[in-house]
Amino acid sequence: MSEELLINVTPQETRVAYVENGMLTEVLIERARKRGLVGNIYMGKVVRVLPGMEAAFVDIGLERAAFLHITDIAKTATPGTSRETGAASIHKSLHEGQIIVVQVIKDPLGSKGARLTTNLTIPSRYLVFMPNESNLGISAKIEEEAERERLRSIVLECAGDAGGGFIVRTLAEGAGADAIAHDMRFLRKVWRVVQERMAEKVPGKVIFRDLPLVLRTLRDIKDTDFERVRIDSRETYQLALDFCGQYVPDMKSRLEHYPGERPIFDLYGVEDEIQKALNKKVLLKSGGYLVIDQTESMTTVDVNTGGFVGHRNLEETIFKTNLEAAQAIARQLRLRNLGGIIIIDFIDMVEEDHKQQVMRAFDKYLQRDLVRTQVCEVSSLGLVEMTRKRTRESLEQVLTAECPYCSGRGTMKTAETICYEITREIIRQVRQFDVSSLTVVASTEVTDLLLDEQSGDLAELEEFIGVPIRLQGEGMYTREQYDVVLV
Repeated sequence: MSEELLINVTPQETRVAYVENGMLTEVLIERARKRGLVGNIYMGKVVRVLPGMEAAFVDIGLERAAFLHITDIAKTATPGTSRETGAASIHKSLHEGQIIVVQVIKDPLGSKGARLTTNLTIPSRYLVFMPNESNLGISAKIEEEAERERLRSIVLECAGDAGGGFIVRTLAEGAGADAIAHDMRFLRKVWRVVQERMAEKVPGKVIFRDLPLVLRTLRDIKDTDFERVRIDSRETYQLALDFCGQYVPDMKSRLEHYPGERPIFDLYGVEDEIQKALNKKVLLKSGGYLVIDQTESMTTVDVNTGGFVGHRNLEETIFKTNLEAAQAIARQLRLRNLGGIIIIDFIDMVEEDHKQQVMRAFDKYLQRDLVRTQVCEVSSLGLVEMTRKRTRESLEQVLTAECPYCSGRGTMKTAETICYEITREIIRQVRQFDVSSLTVVASTEVTDLLLDEQSGDLAELEEFIGVPIRLQGEGMYTREQYDVVLV
């Protein structure tokens, strides 16, 4: 499989695109004014404790207070926490005004503040350091037992009695002892700096900030997967060269500076794919299509045959459409960064073997997704329920805002409906107040309808209420906006 990483850098934002076999599979966006917070460590101040929710709100200097649940409090962080369960009643663990060290595990999403933990972690390329723990974990994606034991012995030997725990990341598979020891020394050095800043106890202060998007991406990718990384900023390219030279030497030879006049995302068709990812409808090559609806509570995906009529019989047509949809859905989940609860409505299949093949194919395509997913079997209603870990905003949430005209409904009332609403409002006002005349201020679309098709009804209304009605079209009004002004 041919894989490339494209990096577009401007002073305002940085965008990273994963391209597999010429097709965009994932986009990461970081803006200078709104950098992601996941991984940052703050000195926070508890502003409210909620015993009924076993949680607390913590001020870390953001617009909204962040949320800390009892299950995210480290065993060693507070004296009221049980070592057996890792949890206690929240009022024994925290109190208002308390200064604590916390780390962001979820960015603010919509109306919700950031999600916090006191289980601090500091990542490097091969390891994750856990200062409040003493255990050693190995990534489950490293399956070979001999390799797991080799890595375990290296980490235990390098760690000695210095304290703290480690998680060996998937990227460590095949890494040498010197590289892992280098990572460990780097992590301990960072932790010493963090401890010095923690001693200052200034609420709202950032104690540790994760790497910027480009360096974070280079740190976390598997260098054997990518043929090349193309960067359109010479300054960022030089920064990436220095970083790879120190931490990812195998990737250094694959870095390329793109000096072309044509924007790099246009060259690969990435801009068009991003625009398509904001649409609800996704066309399949066979002629079928997906309809993806993202809401605050969940995301639904509906599969339709569309113009695909097949060649043999209906069941075979449905089976092929669902197989193609499984691959497209897995790609769209990554591309749109959809998280939380996801409900997929595949086209109903009669044969059990077809259902199993579609689910196996879906699981296979999801394996390339680095975000943790959990998929249930097809339900009795023919639905597939799944979850995908949500740590940052989706592509739609990053690039779009709620429509000010429809308030996020996605639809607007017709001009005819507004005319009838105005009629009811006029009758309501006339019966309530002593009115000699009135003026209706509305969008030109609505006033034109009242003067044209609804003119007879308007004349009848004037006769019924005994009050003259004047219409005033306002170009700045939306279709649903209107005012009834009494005189």
